[in-house]
Amino acid sequence: MMASLISGKARLAGVAGWPIGHSRSPRLHNFWLRRHGIDGAYLPLAIAPENFAAAIRALPKLGFAGCNVTLPHKEAALAIVDRADPAARRMGGLNTIVVAEDGSLDGFSTDGFGFLQALADGAPDLDLSAGPAVLIGAGGSAKAVAFALLDAGVPELIILNRTEARAGALANTLAETERGAVTIGPWKERAAWLASANLLVNCTTQGMQGQPALDLTLDDLPAAAVVMDAVYTPLHTPLLAAAQTRGNAIVDGLGMLLHQARPGFAAWFGPEPVVDGEVRDHVMSDL
Repeated sequence: MMASLISGKARLAGVAGWPIGHSRSPRLHNFWLRRHGIDGAYLPLAIAPENFAAAIRALPKLGFAGCNVTLPHKEAALAIVDRADPAARRMGGLNTIVVAEDGSLDGFSTDGFGFLQALADGAPDLDLSAGPAVLIGAGGSAKAVAFALLDAGVPELIILNRTEARAGALANTLAETERGAVTIGPWKERAAWLASANLLVNCTTQGMQGQPALDLTLDDLPAAAVVMDAVYTPLHTPLLAAAQTRGNAIVDGLGMLLHQARPGFAAWFGPEPVVDGEVRDHVMSDL
């Protein structure tokens, strides 16, 4: 692997958040920069909410090609950029900003792209049109996954969330797509709703390091169903362990993190980066 080059002409990008020390994005993007021998750097940008708008508008003046955006700034970023892609507008937030040649700002949401690419890598034989997908959760990541699944042809999306009002709010937003059917399943009946699932996706923090395991039994889940967990710390969550034990194909959450980064890297630095075993191992070594 070639070493990255840092000169006075280096292209710059980064990730804006508050706090930002937990982000794996610098480790990932700087790995790709070294792989391609690019004169550039990707930096952690710790920006307090009250300074966020001014900092983002200063990106062109500082010579940045753009940045990623993470919590708590995704929604605020949408109001700052000059243009936003349809995915960002319907999500109500974005995770990628690209500085155009004239210094204006373009915003994008790549989480849905990352999810579908990770699913294709981890379960290449899965036919999303073959049956319902069950989605656990109704937060920001669940919203991105829900839109991506409906866009990809899932005939029915079943949303299970502990707070039914939040599930209803997500369902109302999804109704605008006019694609697959959206159903809300009562949380107390969550296990029974798995009986027809072709895919099960967890988009809650349950199962994350320091959090309790997802309270969901898989007894009614078909053996042919694929189980994906958006959590990647730990990589092998209790949900994935239980699914694998009973013979279901599983997909971990790391692929979504890696693939959602690809469009931004290509826009800022030029090459289309590849997600492969070497990249996964490098990022996993810091989990």
